[in-house]
Parts: sequence; C-alpha cells; structure tokens
Amino acid sequence: MSSSIGYYSLVFGLGVSFFIFFFSFKNFYSSLKFDNKIISFVFLQFIFVIISFFGLILSFVNSDFSNETVFNHSHTSKPLFYKISGTWGNHEGSLLLWLLVLTLFIFLFLIRSKNQPKQYRILTVLFQQIIIIGFFIFLLKTSNPFNYIFPIPKEGLGLNPILQDPALAIHPPMLYLGYVGTSVIFSSALAAICSNYISKLWAKHIKEWVLISWIFLTLGILLGSIWAYYELGWGGFWFWDPVENVSLMPWLALTTLLHCILVLEKKLILTSWVIILSISTFALSMCGTFLVRSGILNSVHTFANDPERGLFILIFLFILIFLSFFIFLFFYKKDTQNPQSFFWLSKETSILVNNWFMMYFLSVVLIGTTYPIFLEVISSEKISVGPPFYNKLIAPFLIPFLFAMAIGPKLKWIKSDIENKFYLLLFLIISIVLALLIIRNLDINFLLNSILLTAALYLFFITLRGFLIKKIQNLSQNLAHFSFSLLILSILFNNIFSFEIITNLKVNEIYESEKFKISFENIEQKDKQNFKSIIGKFVIEEFDGGTEIMQPELRIYNQPNIVTSEADIKINLFHDKFMTMNYVQNQDYFNIRYQIKPFMIWIWLSTLMLCLSGLYSFIQREYEK
Repeated sequence: MSSSIGYYSLVFGLGVSFFIFFFSFKNFYSSLKFDNKIISFVFLQFIFVIISFFGLILSFVNSDFSNETVFNHSHTSKPLFYKISGTWGNHEGSLLLWLLVLTLFIFLFLIRSKNQPKQYRILTVLFQQIIIIGFFIFLLKTSNPFNYIFPIPKEGLGLNPILQDPALAIHPPMLYLGYVGTSVIFSSALAAICSNYISKLWAKHIKEWVLISWIFLTLGILLGSIWAYYELGWGGFWFWDPVENVSLMPWLALTTLLHCILVLEKKLILTSWVIILSISTFALSMCGTFLVRSGILNSVHTFANDPERGLFILIFLFILIFLSFFIFLFFYKKDTQNPQSFFWLSKETSILVNNWFMMYFLSVVLIGTTYPIFLEVISSEKISVGPPFYNKLIAPFLIPFLFAMAIGPKLKWIKSDIENKFYLLLFLIISIVLALLIIRNLDINFLLNSILLTAALYLFFITLRGFLIKKIQNLSQNLAHFSFSLLILSILFNNIFSFEIITNLKVNEIYESEKFKISFENIEQKDKQNFKSIIGKFVIEEFDGGTEIMQPELRIYNQPNIVTSEADIKINLFHDKFMTMNYVQNQDYFNIRYQIKPFMIWIWLSTLMLCLSGLYSFIQREYEK
C-alpha cells in the first residue's frame, strides 16, 4: 500500500512540475506582479515528493519485500534505525531524497526572495523546474524506488554492513543538501543573467545559498571522512578515493565562489568569475552524481552499476551545461559603465590570486579522478591514481597559497597598502625557526616540508592574532581562516609524525619493535542481533612507559554474509592509537595493524570550526536584515 502511494505521488508530482513550468512561463509575460499561486503549486509539489519519500520509509520499516528496493537493501533482522537510514542508503532512495531536497529548496527560495524582482524569481523557478523534471523522469524511468516484484520474497538481501553506521546514515543527507544547494545557485545565476540582475543586491541575496551549500557540503565531507577513518580500517582521514574526490571538487568551487561573491558584493567586480563558478559548482555536483551512479568508478562508495542510468545523467548534464553556457554567451551583459581597476597590492587582487590557486587544485583533482576513466575507454588500459600524484602536484603550490591567504586579509580594498607590517615580519621569522626545530632530525623531504610547515605556521600565527585581537569584528572570516590554518597544520603533523606496525600474530604470540611490545592475549566471541562478534585483546607496552589495552573487532554478518573489521581507537588531544585485525586466509594468524596518528582530533575539530564560521556568517546576515 505504501509503495503504491509513493509511486503515484511521484507521478502526480511530475504532473505538478509541468504545470508549474507552464504557469510560471505564462505569468512571466502576462502580469506585472508575481503570482503567489506559484508558491502554492511549488509547495504542493514538495508535499507529493515528501509523501512519496515517507511511503518508501514505511516500506523499509514494515519490511515490505514486494518492493524491489526494500528487498535488495533490507532484512527483517536489521535494526530499526538502519531500516530507516537504508531508505537513502541505496541508489533509488538516495535520488528520491535528492528530489525531496530539490523541491524543498525551491520552495524556500520563493519564500525568502519576496523582495527580489519578479522576472528574476520566475526565471529561477523555470530553470529549477527543468532540473526537477529531469530528476522526476530519471526516477520513474530508470530508478523507480517502488518497483513491484512477484512472487513476494519472505526475506530481503540486506544492507551492506559497512553502511550500517550512524555517521554514514547522516553523511548522505548532508552531502545532498550541499549538492542541491548548488542547483539553486545555478538557476539563480542563469536567471540573473537573463533578467540583467547581476548586481550587489543579487550578490547579497545569493550569498546565503552559497553559505548553505558550503556548510552542508563541508559537514557531509567531514562525516564521510570520520566514517572512513574508523569503519574501513584505513587509519587515515583522506585517501584520494575517486568518490571522495567528486565531493571535494564542488567544495573547492564553492569556496572560491564564496570569496568571489564577497568581492562582487563590495566592488561589483569579478562578475564573470561568479557566473562561471555558479555554473561550475552545479556541473561538478552533477558530474559526481554521474560518476557514482554509473558505476564506472571502482570505490566502496559507489551505489550502482547500470549504464542506462549513467547515460541518462550524462545526457542530462550535457543539456544543462549547454543551456547554461548558451545563456552566458548570449545574454550576459558586462558592466562597462563603471570599470574597476585592480591594484596589484589590494584585497580584491589577493582574492583573485587565491582563486587561481583554488582552480589549479580543482583541476588536479579533476584530472586525477577522470584521467583513468578516459584512458580505459580509449586504450582499455587500467591505471590507478593515488596519493603520490596529488601530493606532488598540490604540495608545492600550497606554499604560495598559504602565504597569500595569510597576507590577503591584511590588505585594503583598492588601496595598495598592508596593515601591521611589523607583525607580518615577526611571525615569518618565528615560523621559520619553529619549522626548522620541528623537522630538524626527521628523515623526510627536508626542503619541501620545512617551507610548507613554515607557510602553515605563518598562516596559523597571523590568523590566531586576528582571531584574538579583532574578536567580534570579521569574526566569521577570522574563524574560517584560523580553522583552515589549524586544519593544514594538523594534516602536516599527522603526515610527518605518523607511525605504523603491520604484522601477523596468533593468540599468545608477542611482537616486539624498538618502541613497542604487542601481546595477543585472547579472543572473545559474542552473538549480536544480526552478526557474530570476534573481539581480540591486545596489550601494548611502550618501552618509554605506559600500557594500553586494545580490543579490535571482527563482525561476521549473516545477511548478507560479509566479514567487516572494526577498529579500536584510543583518542586524546595529541594522538590517536589505532588498531585493526583481519583474518589471514587458511591460517590461524590474524593480520594486525597498529598505528599512532598525531593530531587526528584536531583535523575533525578544525573542519567543524569551518562549518561554524559559515553558520555564524549566515546567522549574522539574517540578523542584519
């Protein structure tokens, strides 16, 4: 019953979408006023989609295996929380959630844009409806979440156990909120071009949607990184996995756009940058959807392997990109009446320079992610692009980027002048000395790492001073830059000082190194709701003092029959102690991986602080209205 209601709600929602499109088009030419009936119809569209979504949730909760999606991704023994989160933990359900957010955001846009020009609001609705109609058709044609199967199975296939995790239950919705927010930016930019509304007022208006998208996307990436850290057993925060990369690319574009919006709002310059980035962020979000849904990426994150789905998204993406650049080329009118000059030493110039660096980083990630795909299509040759590729191309350019980021906020708008030259020089000297002291005895790439660490420390000290001295003034900017400097420092310390031991042990065996003694004491078996738990007990003795008991776990799930490894992690402010164990095939031994990961918690905290800086900026703008 719930599946039938969900399906027909989708059909009715599609019908309402076509009505909204044609009614809005008619209102654009027939009246001087914005017809508020459009808002009512958009709300009705949202209601139909939310009914459909809750219909799918009920199907999962009730274990309705007549629904193909439920059969493929659920099981009667699965805990209720994961039955609910399993609604969007699959291809069909995730796209339905995407559609739900699309309809919600266009409704919120209309509510929050009542003071904006009529033509601009209607055009935004029209462009957004093109996207919404495309997703409706995509769902109903290739990814129907309510397909009926007969005879009805008594049991489902279950959800991939590694997806049965609280962090991953929240991670996809956060990402979708970020991705879908870029669609509003995209539609708004096209509408502003067509209505000749590229102005400071538009920049102020659209900035809230840039902030919303950026906050949710940052939070989504953070949750995904934390989940991968403790669930996959890799023992790190980022692995340049292709699906990680497709979320990073729109984040880089959004961050660049956020800074360009600031310049546009202040000086009405960089308009072309703002438009191109508005289009690019959404295109990158859609590109990520294509790569994940098509199954052409080999990743633990991929949802589907269906060429028809991938082809549909690819065609739809090309249509949207062609439409957007056609509008940009033929409708965009550059303001030549009030040209603004760039001074070589000014805040707007520093933002532009940093934009170039951000675009370079984005290009590296894009090439590293897509090149193996194109190479395989052209020559059938398979290659993998790993961390060394990204580190070699990004690390050298990160140095001038960090220095520019440190000095940029100290510059003035238009004027060629630098504030607090004494402190800039003093912090540079302090940073050089500290960097050399930190890495003087380490067997690493001394020159590159010393300069990189100097740049990171320099940014940290300057932003810390700005954060402490200026307090409320420019708090969001100071907090964001300080958080980013702390993030870079934490990453550098983590990479430089990480320590790892990999060995095979069986019960009652001991492993000794120069610093540690690892004793495998015993294993314990426990029966849980839908899996069997095997817990190992290890005693870690550090020769310089201190003993730690680590208890990593293996989980053997019954439906589907999968073995997963659960890390045991001891966390403090300075480092994480991380241990996993895995079976060694056809042996009594277990593969043991013990790591010390410095400053891991500061990577998570600094990223969370970045989100808070964006949230504060959003709240501040709401207060100023």
